[in-house]
Amino acid sequence: MKFNRAVNIADLREVARRQLPRSVFGFIDGGAHDERTLRDNEGDLAAIRFAPRMLVDVSTRSQQVEVLGQTLSSPMVFGPTGIAGVVWPEGDLCLARATAAKGIGFCQSTTSNASIEQVAQRGRKGQWFHLYVQKDRGLTKSLVDRAWDAGCPVLVLTVDLPVSGPRERDIRNGFTVPPRIDLSNVFDYASKLGWLMRMANAPRFTFGNLDDPNGAPRKLVTLAEQIARNFDASVGWKDFERLRSEWKGKLVIKGLLRADDARRAAELGADAVVVSNHGGRQLDSAPSAIAALPPIVQAVEGKIPVLMDGGIRRGSDVVKAIALGASACIVGRAGLYGLASAGQPGVERAIDILQREIDITLALLGVPDIRHVDRSALFEA
Repeated sequence: MKFNRAVNIADLREVARRQLPRSVFGFIDGGAHDERTLRDNEGDLAAIRFAPRMLVDVSTRSQQVEVLGQTLSSPMVFGPTGIAGVVWPEGDLCLARATAAKGIGFCQSTTSNASIEQVAQRGRKGQWFHLYVQKDRGLTKSLVDRAWDAGCPVLVLTVDLPVSGPRERDIRNGFTVPPRIDLSNVFDYASKLGWLMRMANAPRFTFGNLDDPNGAPRKLVTLAEQIARNFDASVGWKDFERLRSEWKGKLVIKGLLRADDARRAAELGADAVVVSNHGGRQLDSAPSAIAALPPIVQAVEGKIPVLMDGGIRRGSDVVKAIALGASACIVGRAGLYGLASAGQPGVERAIDILQREIDITLALLGVPDIRHVDRSALFEA
């Protein structure tokens, strides 16, 4: 199947699976331990049922929203997904350009292959920047300053990765950054000639925000080794308060699953929180994002927006999250499946699919404006 014939995100996932070596596909597709939380993210969304209203004029429909000062054509922000450059050359720039073309949000990862400046200059303006606090606090401050200087209006502090979750698919597949070809996977890589040729002609693999551009080529490491080497496991609320005092833009905390944590974030000055279990890639058996969403929405009492990240595979999933109080959804894997299938056009295809599904859901739900979707749109026996 070609990417432009994909009917849904599952089709794009299958195209991605065929295009990528097993280790690279496993990296974007997999989760932690037994992947229970990964499955629950999707399964709990699928279990929610709608309660459609009839005899409503739905001839004109809108999914436009405003989130943290930005007007979005749909309540979606793609990213932050690290090392997208192993999926497609300059993958971060492809994601940035596609989201700009379609009018939705984009959040760039600390561990992107493109730098903050490259995305701002060659991708899009106004991207959000996602921050992992580094052991080198001078580097962390530099990242924050560079994000502001590049015009990033929103800083997203991710707090659910003090250590790397045990991603057993990556261990079995021998996934490294950059990817390694050896006797154990040579036939698999050889069967993905399109990917090999693209990677052979791609820019040198780097972590654009963390590496010295004039330094030696990066040595092979596992992602867990990269995290253990650089990420600071001691980060606490005092660090958030310090960041709040220094950052002049909107500040968001991503990775919360508890109502008391969300309430504290709001009290300490967060401009929004993101309900997230890191796509099921950290603590397995944590609650699904959609299950954790309602208590957090209730806890912040409308004082700040609540976003949700995890399990979005259908436009109807976005509508369900909005009905339960989310202001928007952060989308990860769906964008990467599109990226793997065809680069920027593939990402645009993924966005088109989700936007079309949101539109159809609104029409059939009998709520033509997504800003008016609330819990009454859901069936509760």
